[in-house]
Amino acid sequence: MTATTYELSHLHALEAEAVHVFREVAATFERPGLLFSGGKDSVVMLHLATKAFAPAPLPFPVVHVDTGHNFDEVISFRDRLVSELGLRLIVGRVQDDIDAGRAVEEAGNPAGRNRLQSTTLLRVITENGLGAVFGGARRDEEKARAKERVFSFRDEFGQWDPRNQRPELWRLYNGRHRPGEHIRVFPLSNWTELDVWSYILAEDIELPALYYAHQRPVVQRDGMLLAHTRHLTLLPGEEPETATVRFRTVGDATCTGCVESTATTAREVVAEVAATRVTERGATRADDRISEAGMEDRKREGYF
Repeated sequence: MTATTYELSHLHALEAEAVHVFREVAATFERPGLLFSGGKDSVVMLHLATKAFAPAPLPFPVVHVDTGHNFDEVISFRDRLVSELGLRLIVGRVQDDIDAGRAVEEAGNPAGRNRLQSTTLLRVITENGLGAVFGGARRDEEKARAKERVFSFRDEFGQWDPRNQRPELWRLYNGRHRPGEHIRVFPLSNWTELDVWSYILAEDIELPALYYAHQRPVVQRDGMLLAHTRHLTLLPGEEPETATVRFRTVGDATCTGCVESTATTAREVVAEVAATRVTERGATRADDRISEAGMEDRKREGYF
């Protein structure tokens, strides 16, 4: 008899792990939700979730925390994908919390709304009774995120304490929590940016057009290229210029930068990412530069 060797490729192993996480949460929690911004990581996460439960519909809603400073292309893509897949969409608007006095708009210029998302996210979780929320964060993005477990415990105030997390030996996950507490779940924890783009290429996953090279007006600020949109107020001396760029990540348009690129296909982006030595957040997110521990401070307050 001839022995048959069955081996998973690296991408298939990551896919299998993520599918297992989605099914584990669906079996453990009564009301989970999937954070979906229309960005590449959340699109890949949604693709994996639909695979996990196919041919059945997605058994939980998708949740978008809307800063009001979105790229138009991303919102159009989000709405179209939600319609095509027949998903239930929950939108929590930061502006609603500002109007109600629960959040205060940052003063000065530039002033983004990324930090304010924590208030809105915690409100949406409470109003919808979500015991678990899937997020697309990866450990390679930023050192605070490298401390995360796959099942990340949050207390009754939505706060994250990196010293109060649960062991996950042999990929065994503990989702127990008391009323008011909840779990953030990160199915892409062990993926890298290159893994995500390799998977997008292999699965032919559609993304918003701004992830590929295109021409647009940009402004140079603090060593970054920011898109000149209606949300960005020019500082004295700043003049927009046209450049061929693409986005490595998307978020609040006032603090999410782009990079010069000629990559117009997923295959070309994979080649670019394979050669880069700076993480996507380090290269394109101005809000992560507020301090050495900026991301960790925000996560302790309830941020993604």
